Amino acid sequence: MVKETKFYDTLGVPPTATEAQLKTAYKKGALKYHPDKNTNNPEAAEKFKELSHAYEVLSDPQKRSLYDQLGEEGLEHGGAGGGMGAEDLFAQFFGGGGGFGGMFGGGMRDQGPKKARTIHHVHKVNLEDIYRGKVSKLALQKSVICAGCDGRGGKEGAVKSCTGCNGSGMKTMMRQMGPMIQRFQTVCPDCNGEGEIIRDKDRCKKCNGKKTVVERKVLHVHVDKGVKNGQKIEFRGEGDQMPGVMPGDVVFEIEQKPHPRFQRKDDDLFYQAEIDLLTALAGGTINIEHLDERWLTVNIAPGEVITPGAIKVIKGQGMPSYRHHDFGNLYIQFDVKFPEKDQLKNLELLEQVLPPRLEQPKPAADAMVEDFEIEDIDGSDYSQARAHGAANSMDEDDDDVPPGAERVQCASQ
Repeated sequence: MVKETKFYDTLGVPPTATEAQLKTAYKKGALKYHPDKNTNNPEAAEKFKELSHAYEVLSDPQKRSLYDQLGEEGLEHGGAGGGMGAEDLFAQFFGGGGGFGGMFGGGMRDQGPKKARTIHHVHKVNLEDIYRGKVSKLALQKSVICAGCDGRGGKEGAVKSCTGCNGSGMKTMMRQMGPMIQRFQTVCPDCNGEGEIIRDKDRCKKCNGKKTVVERKVLHVHVDKGVKNGQKIEFRGEGDQMPGVMPGDVVFEIEQKPHPRFQRKDDDLFYQAEIDLLTALAGGTINIEHLDERWLTVNIAPGEVITPGAIKVIKGQGMPSYRHHDFGNLYIQFDVKFPEKDQLKNLELLEQVLPPRLEQPKPAADAMVEDFEIEDIDGSDYSQARAHGAANSMDEDDDDVPPGAERVQCASQ
């Protein structure tokens, strides 16, 4: 019993489908939905990507096992290799650069030597490691040429070119539609699109005729100081292997983890510091633990007066600049914590040390004056009052719209 059937449904096969059935379903769908054949149909392009991703997962025994047991979430956390571009997968089946030029006679640009798929991984790194630099050991699964048969799939001389398709894996079929004859290509039923035929008794026992086996590889990923979020680290030739093509690459994309104390923007760091009212007015010190475990003692001069939301800077204490020797800045935004009501004593002393009160507007001598006391706000009542006020405001605005006219809202830029 599989946890999810989404990928099987995309290919139109049951969860019990064999490798040959998966391959046949992919080839049929890829030919039908390829973007070159549906130039003005974005839905077909999206379907083509979905087909390619589903086949890329289900054709890999390890990924398929993870998917059957844990679904897509299991693939994300199971370390079972990376993804392959839809066009790269198409090119492996049909040749060329992934388009239809070679298949239907059109001119196709020279793409150079064929290359196996590129394995993509997201490498999540915390801010401390980006600040100090780090070497990570990351394991991945990749396909390598089977040593038992040297990538032939069977005994020497046992692999025969399919005579039904002349080794291409595809057959050209013709179908009469009224007075016209339609010519189209389909997957060769004799070899299931392989282009080769190997008798079961001659298949390699190590790879079962697949020509490649899955191998675990450990790579040392150097995370340089100040590396940017989204930056890619490439290992050329360390990806999948296939007979007759160049080995693929492995690409790690850096994903910076959120940090509980610092926010990063380019080479600058931002820190939120909470101070009391006394420190904001009379000065004092705050201590900040930096990303390399140093402690920064920040002095606030007496009388400097730190207002709520004020931002100050310590130059040169931000992130290291990638592959340079300078640093960004550390910006500190202050949150001034005011005392609670029960903490206030000797309020009359404040009159002596603080500036005089702001002069308030005064009512005329003959004005009607009423005294009120302020109260704390109940959150739910306040939210309802704001919502009611907004609704009334909209009703008033609607009064300016002529009958039968349609109100148009400006789009955000």
